[in-house]
Amino acid sequence: MSQSSSSKLRFPKVAGYQLVKRIGGGGFSTVYRAVNFDEHRVAACKMVTLTLETTKQARKTLDREIRVHSALKHENVLEFITAICVEPDEDLPYYPGLYMLLELAAGGDLFDKIAPDVGVGEEIAHYYFTQLVDGLTYIHEQGVCHRDLKPENLLLDAAGTLKICDFGLCSVYRLKGTNKTRRLCELCGSLPYVAPEMSQTVPYAAEPVDVWGCGIILFTMLAGNTPWDEPTKKSYEYSQYLHGLCFDADPWTRFDRGVLSLITGMLAVEPTERMTLAEVAAHPWMIQPSQLVHKGPATLAAHLTASLRESGDLDIADPNLESVDRDGDLVMGQNAHASQFTQSLQLFSQTQAGTRYTPVLTRFYAAIDPLILLPLIQDALTELKVKWKPAVAVDLNSGDDGETNNGDGDKFKEKLIRMRIGGYDRRRLLFKGWVELEHFTYNGTEGTFCVMQRDQGNPISWRQLWKSVIMSPGVEPYVLRKRAYKKE
Repeated sequence: MSQSSSSKLRFPKVAGYQLVKRIGGGGFSTVYRAVNFDEHRVAACKMVTLTLETTKQARKTLDREIRVHSALKHENVLEFITAICVEPDEDLPYYPGLYMLLELAAGGDLFDKIAPDVGVGEEIAHYYFTQLVDGLTYIHEQGVCHRDLKPENLLLDAAGTLKICDFGLCSVYRLKGTNKTRRLCELCGSLPYVAPEMSQTVPYAAEPVDVWGCGIILFTMLAGNTPWDEPTKKSYEYSQYLHGLCFDADPWTRFDRGVLSLITGMLAVEPTERMTLAEVAAHPWMIQPSQLVHKGPATLAAHLTASLRESGDLDIADPNLESVDRDGDLVMGQNAHASQFTQSLQLFSQTQAGTRYTPVLTRFYAAIDPLILLPLIQDALTELKVKWKPAVAVDLNSGDDGETNNGDGDKFKEKLIRMRIGGYDRRRLLFKGWVELEHFTYNGTEGTFCVMQRDQGNPISWRQLWKSVIMSPGVEPYVLRKRAYKKE
């Protein structure tokens, strides 16, 4: 396909939904917000590009993801709606790819709301971990092993319900309606979350590797970080765990005896000694009554973001620029993403165009122009050893990439400035994402609205990067923080 013809391509409608804005992505896919304007409905669309070079194995993996995910129907599994395929050799005016229409998790990433190295309280951890176990129990009952449980694959819907997503590495290990199981042999997943037996060359049992992933997730919820970078003797922290030398040190000392016994039971090194999901669900820590089940969404959101309020992160993400009514609530209007939960999470930002749904809390406002702020952020990223590509101007209406910033400010006037960044976190995991800068003027305040949108990597590590950027010497003096709001 020629460059001129490819430039005329567009996205197809998927079951009446039109792709309107990029909202995320991963190593091999891009996720867009999709809108059915006739029915006033919103969804997410995961698009995987297909080319003539796409291998049969890659297509087989995608087919398996669609076949498995579409069959899973549970409150704690992200709903699969439908899929269409545009082949690269078809003479159609659309971008070739596989388009998977999914439920939109309007509450964003669960772990985007957790302060690094702090974590959340046991109440909120219990609330969401029981949902994770419920969802995973159902998945295993269908004979499916997820194999990629990690923070970025746990989302929240508009009501604050946990949703397990991304079945790209899943495998069917038992045919439904039979007791015949098979061992798995593929080595996959991210090192901080994989079970130790997955690094060996012998086949492994399916269910225990997901239980191990649950143990890592519960630890990470409570501690704000993973316990180690990989489950091998190369890792000092894992070696300390193997020899029982970690339990007198932080963060292990923060856990009470009940939850500690649950975590170590799920993180038993030998798969045959590891707790089963049924044993996890029956553990005393799990069966204790939840204090949050009957509380409202505002209380749930407050508990979830408590560590971000204490760290001051929320005062930066939401510095009192929104329109506020007489009762102190955000005036949301008719927004498909709006709910009491998402409002309480402060997932709406004031921009030049008005109040906008912004499902990430790694954002800030600065009291200087975007073209002045941009090089300050670039300097901070360079100091942090994070790679960045030259920024481009993006038309706010079309979302298409524009011209590279070569110092001509006029090209960037009234446009979004977007910059691609990437690097490795302290667990040696790759992260990628975007820095987006937009000029705003509101209630006498003028400056830049900046969103750091993660595509790939651990949400907690991405928050650490965000905090390092805004606290850098060049950026920090211009960052706007929340001022006390006084009711009349």
